[in-house]
Amino acid sequence: MNWANLMSTINGNSSSQLCRWHSFANTAELEKSAVTEILRAAHEAIQKRGSFHIVLAGGTTPRRVYELLKTANTNWAAWHIYFGDERCLPIDHAERNSLMATQAWLNSIDIPTSQIHPIPAEEGPLIAAEKYAALLSQVATFDLVLLGLGEDGHTASLFPQHDVGNQANSPATLAVFDAPKPPPQRVSLSAKRLSDAHQVIFLVTGNSKKEAVKNWRAEGKIPASTVTPKQGVDIYIESQLLD
Repeated sequence: MNWANLMSTINGNSSSQLCRWHSFANTAELEKSAVTEILRAAHEAIQKRGSFHIVLAGGTTPRRVYELLKTANTNWAAWHIYFGDERCLPIDHAERNSLMATQAWLNSIDIPTSQIHPIPAEEGPLIAAEKYAALLSQVATFDLVLLGLGEDGHTASLFPQHDVGNQANSPATLAVFDAPKPPPQRVSLSAKRLSDAHQVIFLVTGNSKKEAVKNWRAEGKIPASTVTPKQGVDIYIESQLLD
């Protein structure tokens, strides 16, 4: 593995984001390292607190990470699964993040179904956001949040020129009606709620993300920079995107 760790502080919309940039020579190395870190975080959380509460991201790179987790040696009964965002589509629609995670990973492990918490986005943005916020009120601080990065700098379903929910009085969830990419209706955890975590990891791959990464590092004026946990964020990224 060929990687470097770079640190920077970026000004977000309401506070500064401390970034640790972990650079990998290729996607396969990134994915393997992500799996190792997820399992380390799970072991630590279970040892300290008896359970592991993780928020999942959608997308191609997370899917491959989830597939690698299927054979992991861990106490699955202590895991609790949440989702960072969801598209308002039928529950069995191919573009649902919950369906992707289920097919890639969750169907293959011995985890109680009562500990898997999909966003009920099929009920529409408002109802789903309200129900998921009620569920999340029972969770103090996430142990680990996984996030991706879009070409426009969005993360979860927090888009440029939209309310990302990073203010002190922002709700835990946001109902999205006019997402700039289909489908327009979505539900997302707010930047404030995503920041309430012991650890946040961004998984960033693909040449199409290069401009977003450049903007992130230069000015931080993208939605991804508004996720500001006290401990900072770890960004697992292909080295070519830092050139």
